[in-house]
Amino acid sequence: MDQPTVGILHPGSMGAAVAGCAAANAATVLWCQAGRSAASAARAAEFGLTPVSALPELLDRSDIVISLCPPDAAEELASDVTEHAFTGLYVEANAINPERAQRITALLGSDATVVDGGVVGSPPVGGKTPTLYLSGAANATERIEALFAGTAVRTAVLGTKVGKASALKLSYASFQKASRVLVALAVGMAREHGVDQELLEVASRRTDSYLSEPQYVAKTAARAWRWGPELEEAADVLEAAGLPPEMLRAATSTLARWNDVKDDSELTLTDALDRLVQP
Repeated sequence: MDQPTVGILHPGSMGAAVAGCAAANAATVLWCQAGRSAASAARAAEFGLTPVSALPELLDRSDIVISLCPPDAAEELASDVTEHAFTGLYVEANAINPERAQRITALLGSDATVVDGGVVGSPPVGGKTPTLYLSGAANATERIEALFAGTAVRTAVLGTKVGKASALKLSYASFQKASRVLVALAVGMAREHGVDQELLEVASRRTDSYLSEPQYVAKTAARAWRWGPELEEAADVLEAAGLPPEMLRAATSTLARWNDVKDDSELTLTDALDRLVQP
């Protein structure tokens, strides 16, 4: 099969590095200079991307277009692509929810083939090897797998239903990113009271990720009746220190959905998760 021409929308820190990997199996990788910053141009040059002056030229020349932009711009960008009747393969690789991925598919679907994508991991530089999860038509996801074969971007196909890759990306991001914010709040609270070094010492004794222990969710549910008030107290401490308490108050609200299973040692993971969707 001939090597495809690929277009990247837009070469941010992730997009440029991913596009640089695609270049290994592409005839060329294009990016559009219109409206982009000097920093974008520098990133594109670093990864060997070829500039074009305007979006229509990029779309006319590209067999595959990869959209990697800030989430709030994803649909506007897809609309711009639709206006130019792109008929190739469009990889919607932004961190958006499954419904938005499906809307974009419907928007582009009459002309283009859309693959839902989600990148989990850091940009593929310095030995980092993120995974690009894919969902969509089998012949389309196969083309993207081939595009990144042998590169630092790993690929994994989740099936043919658009939205699955986006769902996995956001499921992981909701934990990974929110947990980092929780770290900031915990350390901020401890620092306010001069026990931040002691907190880090306590934490150093445990290195496992809670996300790898889903079976603990049922235990969390059974203890929610006392964990909720404890977090409410912690939220008060944050507020008194001038730190934002809203995340812990939201966690308290979530725990309240389990108040009726107090100390239930027979509760299963399925039971606990079912109760979360029943206020």
